[in-house]
Amino acid sequence: MPENDSAPGGDDGREHRAAAPGGAGEPTRLLRAAMQEVSTVIVGQDQMVERTMVALIARGHCLLEGVPGIAKTLAVSTLAKVTGGSFARVQFTPDLVPSDIVGTRIYHPSTEQFDVELGPVFANFVLADEINRAPAKVQSSLLEVMAEKQVSLGGTTYRLPDPFVVIATQNPVESEGVYPLPEAQRDRFLMKVVVPHPRAHEEMEILRRMSATPPEAHQILDPVTLRELQHDAERVHVHQLIADYVVRLVMATREPENYGVPELRRVLEVGASPRATLGLVAASRALALIRGRDYVLPEDVRVLARDVMAHRLVLSFDALADGVTTTQIVDRVLAAVPPPRVIWDDPASGEQTAMAAR
Repeated sequence: MPENDSAPGGDDGREHRAAAPGGAGEPTRLLRAAMQEVSTVIVGQDQMVERTMVALIARGHCLLEGVPGIAKTLAVSTLAKVTGGSFARVQFTPDLVPSDIVGTRIYHPSTEQFDVELGPVFANFVLADEINRAPAKVQSSLLEVMAEKQVSLGGTTYRLPDPFVVIATQNPVESEGVYPLPEAQRDRFLMKVVVPHPRAHEEMEILRRMSATPPEAHQILDPVTLRELQHDAERVHVHQLIADYVVRLVMATREPENYGVPELRRVLEVGASPRATLGLVAASRALALIRGRDYVLPEDVRVLARDVMAHRLVLSFDALADGVTTTQIVDRVLAAVPPPRVIWDDPASGEQTAMAAR
């Protein structure tokens, strides 16, 4: 296959920068510096920091799931400070109403007119803390916000600031006063990241840092630079075989019998949506840029497949009864669907990386 073949929407025929594996250009340097600055406050949790940065650069939203006290909220506020964006935190509770989030119209008797009071979502970073504590009516108020990046009030549409990202947290261990996110809401999130407890040496470092004067992060980026980095990620090359691999992974959750995993038909009620296809490509581009490349490798797709696909799958009753998890299904799909093979040419020849179907 010709090497200038690219995914739909890519830059067909363009000349790629000959970036060596692991080589870092200016966008990569900035992104790594920002992540390193976040790590001066957040101990461990490198995967969470990397995934939230991937979501930000890929123009997506991120759902963080973990028990209380593992720095989910602190990580988001620190990321907002490092990237120089405005930050708003909304604490989701059962008595919250949609107008508390998106805003409302207020009538003033003195002027006999309505004024619009915009809600806290009008910020670059919106933290929806414990999003599953609010009922479906409140959760649905974020659907337009997350998909269209706008708010409609009184017949007028108000655009949200750019860049814009919603990072939500939820506690997986409580069941009282909790409203599970519906499928349509989960599908709006580019990624769902499971945040574990810190390990023993990380816990000791947390104790050392936080028991005295907690460290403070400094601003590394600004919204203008962040938008430029998002554009850089959109220009990362996606080979046609990589795009085909992403499609095959997603289709294996919808038509498992056609991709060598017929046993998944019994455990899957609904497969991944087209947003999973688009999101996996966008996230892989962002990850490749963070890791110093201007092209996507199959490994980028495989690393992010769990985070992008698992929360979009709907399990059957049999799967729930048997204790099957969506991450196990994604792992099975990754094992069954072969990735394209990467062929590294001689660097002295100046030729680019080639892909070959397996």
